[in-house]
Amino acid sequence: MSTDPQADTAAAEDPATPEAEPSAAAEGPHEPGSTEAGEGGPGAEPPVSGRGGEGESPAGTEADAETTADAAEAADATEAAEPAEPGAEPGAGAAEAPAAPALSEAQAELAAQKIERERIARRKADREAPVEAGAKLSGQAADLLAAVRAVESGAKPSPVYFDEAPAAPRRPAAAPAAPRPAAPAPVAATAPSADTVEGVRAVLARGGAPEALAVPAAAALGEDAAGQLTENPWRLLSLPAVRPAQADGFARALLGPEAGPGDERRTTVLVGWLLAQAGLKGHTALEAPVLEKALAQYGVPDPAEALEQAIGEGSVLVFQEPLGPPAGKDTEDAEDAEQPVRVLVGLEGAAMAEESLADGLARLAAGTFDDAAEWERAAGSAPSPSAAELIRAVAGHGLVTHTGGEAARAEPVALAAAARELGLRVCVAAHAPGGGPDPVTVAGLLSGAEGPGRDADGQFALDLLVVLDAPQLDVETAAALVESVPDGARLVLSGDPGVLGSAGAGRVFADVLAARTCFQVVSRTPDPGPLGELVSGVGIGELIQVDAPGKEVVIVPVKDAGEAVHRAVQLVAESVPRAFGVPADSVQVITPGHGGSAGTRALNAALKERLNPGPGRFGGFDPGDRVVHVPSAGRALAARVVSADAEGLHLDRAGARIVVPKELVESQVRHGWAVTAHQAVGTRWPAVVVVLPGDAAQALSRDWVYTAFGRGERHLSVVHGVDQALPHAVAEVPAKPRTTRLTGLLTALATAGAQPE
Repeated sequence: MSTDPQADTAAAEDPATPEAEPSAAAEGPHEPGSTEAGEGGPGAEPPVSGRGGEGESPAGTEADAETTADAAEAADATEAAEPAEPGAEPGAGAAEAPAAPALSEAQAELAAQKIERERIARRKADREAPVEAGAKLSGQAADLLAAVRAVESGAKPSPVYFDEAPAAPRRPAAAPAAPRPAAPAPVAATAPSADTVEGVRAVLARGGAPEALAVPAAAALGEDAAGQLTENPWRLLSLPAVRPAQADGFARALLGPEAGPGDERRTTVLVGWLLAQAGLKGHTALEAPVLEKALAQYGVPDPAEALEQAIGEGSVLVFQEPLGPPAGKDTEDAEDAEQPVRVLVGLEGAAMAEESLADGLARLAAGTFDDAAEWERAAGSAPSPSAAELIRAVAGHGLVTHTGGEAARAEPVALAAAARELGLRVCVAAHAPGGGPDPVTVAGLLSGAEGPGRDADGQFALDLLVVLDAPQLDVETAAALVESVPDGARLVLSGDPGVLGSAGAGRVFADVLAARTCFQVVSRTPDPGPLGELVSGVGIGELIQVDAPGKEVVIVPVKDAGEAVHRAVQLVAESVPRAFGVPADSVQVITPGHGGSAGTRALNAALKERLNPGPGRFGGFDPGDRVVHVPSAGRALAARVVSADAEGLHLDRAGARIVVPKELVESQVRHGWAVTAHQAVGTRWPAVVVVLPGDAAQALSRDWVYTAFGRGERHLSVVHGVDQALPHAVAEVPAKPRTTRLTGLLTALATAGAQPE
């Protein structure tokens, strides 16, 4: 590294703890799932925290800084808890919420995935033994569905704890399925009718809420949205832009004194809202005590009773998860020993996804194959020992995990080439465009726009699926993906466990690794050069000073945010192109947050002025601008502005032309010369400039630094204004844990499968 040795190894930040600020211009880094100051979007005040929620929502929710509170401490450290009877007007902070369009790319994608999941569920139900309680679903998934349907039919079952041992995973057929036709075109979501919107608008007017919420409320609640809001005004919390204080004010306006903090309608909705906020932070469930403390902070007089009520209503599900061997197992009273458990509460969607994902992974892991000899010949010609080990592992196992750094990405690519030589149908899918040898992304594969087609049962027409960037899989995506892999096929999940996790709920890759129920291959291929040495050190908690004779790593000390912006622009526009021959368009700036005086907004404004000045007449954009398109949560896609017209903003995205409707430009498109590490994960550039302003220390963690520093292929410049916060983050701030159930489910399925039938 160049510059002062202490600056090389001791770079730290010290930003203030993120809080809501009066204006966007004064904001600092935000927590995952939080919105810009004053926007009142999701995550601005959830009393549950932990790692997760990275990325951005279609509505522009900013979720790029790490939360600093532990999930177990969340209820005691609420970021902005509101009183039980707040006096805020219901429109405050929600009036800026844009009206939802009739159909967005995100809505179409979600609708297509929902239809695919329904088809998968029907296929699964048809081929398994029916279970009456669960309408042909089996095991815990059947019991979950039975509980939900009992509530839908008018019954209110007592709380059910799903803690029985799961059935052994079924053994798949060894032979691959027959050739499949192409996937059907996705079906678009239906926009709410004009009458529905008008009815909702009238209810909102009576409660003093802004009319701008009418369209999104009608879309979220359905054709009976007006009736639902009249009966239970707190259903307004279904909208991302609405906070509990605003829903309370709306309810008081409609119901009068009857709208108290202990109202069952309020507490039931609030439980679901808190779990949804936890999902934005990556959790698929919360421990019951954490949830009860959070309810208390929102003025609920009897949190335990409120939680029991929500469980009885069927709006949430409850689980018991074993915590080790029974107490007194080795004593004379072993038969009477109690099994220590933790009680978890979650929403139906995440619960069903984890159940389905665990079942699908167990199904694939149970696969058996008899073509080892052919694979052994392929392993003999592998380009590296680790690639050969991966090929041998896949020869005999239906589910394999593969871990390693950037250099190790060549190993699953070699595996795919060997499988194709054997005549197998292979697909390699990555998180971002250009992240793999094939132009296939996970999102494109699921939607049917890329990759192999599907058969009538919704299964992929392939024999081997290799998923790169596996840490970016959330439970919903992973469940849809795994259920689409046919019996007799193989699945390889490959990725670097040190990078930032998924934008959505869950920690799929980490949970699968922790369960140790499938074959695991750890690459021995190190990342080369000074950059590889630096990043590898960060991965084990050490910020080392590396020898960089070619200036592969450069530290640029700065005193304040203004100087940080100035030096970043200078590096992108002059220094890096001159020293390395890398054009400015191939240099990416990465910073911890969107807000603040050296966040992405400030940096993008300065970089645009230097690299592509213009009036911004197309909603703040000009032809030639580098942008990030966020069509749905967790998908930040690099693009360039081509033009604009009445139809919308025309972008070039990896050679594909797309049009963002004008009403979505403000929420889905932002300038992209500077991005956050969460947006950058899965992509690399020839040169990277990481800006660490002095107000971002609490946003830093080991996985953030590991991800940001690892995005550069040839050069890394660190604009350093943080003293000791950087080495502190690398050494002492690991990724915050997410509360999930997948590891326990996989372990239980493996145990059940190992028992004699």
